[in-house]
Amino acid sequence: MILAIDTATQYAGLALYNRDGVYTEETWYAGRNHTIELAPRIVRMLKLANLKVTNLTALAVSLGPGSFTGLRIGLAVAKGMALPHKLPVIGIPTLESVAYPLQDSKLPVWAIAQAGRGRILTACYGKKKRQWQLLTDPYLTTFEALAQKITTSALCVGEIDHEAAKILRYGSQQKAQVVSPAARLRRAGYLAEIAAARLAANDQDDPDALVPIYTSSP
Repeated sequence: MILAIDTATQYAGLALYNRDGVYTEETWYAGRNHTIELAPRIVRMLKLANLKVTNLTALAVSLGPGSFTGLRIGLAVAKGMALPHKLPVIGIPTLESVAYPLQDSKLPVWAIAQAGRGRILTACYGKKKRQWQLLTDPYLTTFEALAQKITTSALCVGEIDHEAAKILRYGSQQKAQVVSPAARLRRAGYLAEIAAARLAANDQDDPDALVPIYTSSP
């Protein structure tokens, strides 16, 4: 059983994932309360699933980019659970988990996370030589600037509110296709699924060496 932890932005998520898929999952608006909300919610999720930490086989954690405090809290909790029990830890870039559910799209996918003060974090993913991969490294920008950058048809997913969706559509002359609100949600279940694939390939991280990913303006 994999426990996935995502505290990259003001939206947070947890998921338990086994070989049959997502066992249980929770997404909520944490605001700036990750410190006081994360651990109790993990305890509650494990209790409701009738599990203990010793029943876990690995932990997945969102590495960023994202909130400085949120990322550090999520990573600290993941390490604190993993190290005493010698559990593997898989660190996943935040925007990779945002774009992941759209990997079968023929269009490039712009994954977006809020960065505060009118700014966003974004990266572009898509097919290159038939392989799903990162096409544009994560960087800090605004919805207006991103809309101008999208000059060919592309999908936009992630933390996009109603007004931001309008900016992306009209600012790009309708080239940006914003997916539905429910499909935009960043889910810890996808974080866990990416981690499960990496774990099956024996690709795991050294918990001591894991650090958050931060980024700035290009």
